[in-house]
Amino acid sequence: MKNRLKVQRAEHNLSQADLADRIGVSRQTINSIETTRYVPSTILALKLARVFGVPVEEVFQLEDED
Repeated sequence: MKNRLKVQRAEHNLSQADLADRIGVSRQTINSIETTRYVPSTILALKLARVFGVPVEEVFQLEDED
């Protein structure tokens, strides 16, 4: 699964640490999601989308092999 987390974060002027604090995870978790080493749970994906005020599909997209 690919994501636009880094782009969304930049558009909202948030650091990884700022975003992590807002949703209650570590900065390392945000980094792992951005680098596609970690696929977030549905709840975490929804929390991230809520921070940016967009549907979850604007942050995360399935790839053909998913």
